[in-house]
Amino acid sequence: MSFASMLGGLTENKVRFVVVGGLAAAAHGSSRVTNDLDVCYDALDSKNVEALATVLADWHAYPRGVEEGLPFIMDHRTLRGAPILTLTTSEGDIDVMDRIAGIGAYAEVRKHSERIAALGVSFRVLDLPSLIKAKRAAGRPRDFEHLRELEALLALRKKAR
Repeated sequence: MSFASMLGGLTENKVRFVVVGGLAAAAHGSSRVTNDLDVCYDALDSKNVEALATVLADWHAYPRGVEEGLPFIMDHRTLRGAPILTLTTSEGDIDVMDRIAGIGAYAEVRKHSERIAALGVSFRVLDLPSLIKAKRAAGRPRDFEHLRELEALLALRKKAR
C-alpha cells in the first residue's frame, strides 16, 4: 500500500477531497499507525463523483470484508448510494465518505481543513480541533482511546503559541 500513490491518483484526477482519519491524525503528530486512507469527498458535484468513481474503478475497488466474486460495479451510482464505502483496492484500503460525524458534508469539512504537502503531494487534511470533534462524535471505543493523544497534541500547540 502506498498513501503517496493513492493521494497522487486522487489529486491528479482532480478529485476534491479532505483526508479525515488516521493519516490526518499522523499529519498533526499522532503516533498511531493507520492502514487505510479515509477521505471525505464532494458528493454534491457530479463531476467530482465521476472523477472519484473513475479512480476507484481503475484501482479495482471492491468492498472490504465482502466475499470476492460477488457482483460489484464501482461507478457514480455506487458512490451516490452509500454515504460510507470501505474499499480494498490495488493501491490499498480506502474509506470514502460524503460526510463526517460532528462536522457535516464536504463543504463544512473543507472549511475545517488545511492544505499540507507530504509524501510528495499537496492535499487537504481535517484540522486538529475538528478531527477531535469528529472522533468524539463518532463514539467508537477506538476513537475515545485516540482522543487523549489528539487532545494532548492540541494542548501542546496552544501552549507553543
